[in-house]
Amino acid sequence: MKKTFITLEQLQKIAVTYPTPYHLYDEKGIRENARRLKKAFSWNPGFKEFFAVKATPTPAILKILHEEGCGTDCSSMTELMLSERCGITGQDIMFSSNATPPEEFLKALELGAIINLDDYTHIDFLSKLAPIPETVCCRYNPGGVFSVANHIMDNPNDAKYGMTREQMIAAFKKLQELGAKKFGIHAFLASNTISNEYYPQLAAQLFELAVDLKRETGADIAFINLSGGVGIPYEPEQPANDIMLIGEGVRRAFESILTPAGMNNVAIYTELGRFMLAPYGCLVARAIHEKHIYKEYIGLDACAVNLMRPAMYGAYHHITVMGKENAPNDHKYDITGSLCENNDKFAIDRMLPKIDIGDFIVIHDTGAHGHSMGYNYNGKLRSAELLLREDGSIQLIRRAETPEDYFATAIF
Repeated sequence: MKKTFITLEQLQKIAVTYPTPYHLYDEKGIRENARRLKKAFSWNPGFKEFFAVKATPTPAILKILHEEGCGTDCSSMTELMLSERCGITGQDIMFSSNATPPEEFLKALELGAIINLDDYTHIDFLSKLAPIPETVCCRYNPGGVFSVANHIMDNPNDAKYGMTREQMIAAFKKLQELGAKKFGIHAFLASNTISNEYYPQLAAQLFELAVDLKRETGADIAFINLSGGVGIPYEPEQPANDIMLIGEGVRRAFESILTPAGMNNVAIYTELGRFMLAPYGCLVARAIHEKHIYKEYIGLDACAVNLMRPAMYGAYHHITVMGKENAPNDHKYDITGSLCENNDKFAIDRMLPKIDIGDFIVIHDTGAHGHSMGYNYNGKLRSAELLLREDGSIQLIRRAETPEDYFATAIF
């Protein structure tokens, strides 16, 4: 059974000041997880986590992670600006984008970010804007399918990202001609994997590529970015990834492939969003309606604009009815929001304790790709974000939207 990081008593106190719905984050859990990741890769002196800003673009969260030694992984102008306003600049930023507008490359260069080029043609595109920086990264796509233990994890052949092996070689040679001195290799091959083998297997592929690129181009490969893809167990019965085992698996691949090639000084980078934040955030709502027709429905004061993943992907998010954690799950409900869309459901045919009007409903694992994927369909307004501080206090870190926010860009 999944446990919440907040109690009913705390939620009742929060309700005096902040109405539901809202996203709530656990500072203690975030910091402890960041330290676990750092420990898992402590064998690599240059290790750095570049948190995927798209997962949780909230200044207070980015600052907490930066205090724990993390940089940011940005993919747009606004994410670059957000990092800058949080005091995160220079090579604490990895800029990975595709179909990139010129002004975004220029902003990344202005901030001194590490630019991760998605395509061979981007070299000329960038070089016409400004001199190629001394440190640059290229994104690799091996094609085919990516499998772990004979289980297909994803299909890179259909992904729009990255370069072929031949293009990587040509890119390194061309970038050297244009003044690049240090190189990085980046790849993202699968999303939300629940497998301690994914990262080590990806690392081995990239390490072998790095050895080949060094041999064929003479490039000084400074870092290898394993990007994201390490997932979390959204469902209670799923086993969690063991980050210590994952780090050890990457170390073994490093020592068997890079060390014999004289590449022992290569830094390992990661870009984890879901793993870093998802379990340490939840959506807090209240039951405001019940409906009895062909099925039993509970209507919340939250909807898909607060958490899109169930409506968009059919994704599972665990639900706790606060105060009834030990009650039998003997009622079958669809848990819905109020959008004029039939897929606006947080759960379908979910067995839960009897829900009464006014009950606090906690939807788990929304700390990444939760609030950030919000939108304003039906004129719905995005909720507040709160932080449960390590000392137990509650801090407002993003206010709820108002109708004035919704109308701000409209021309009447």
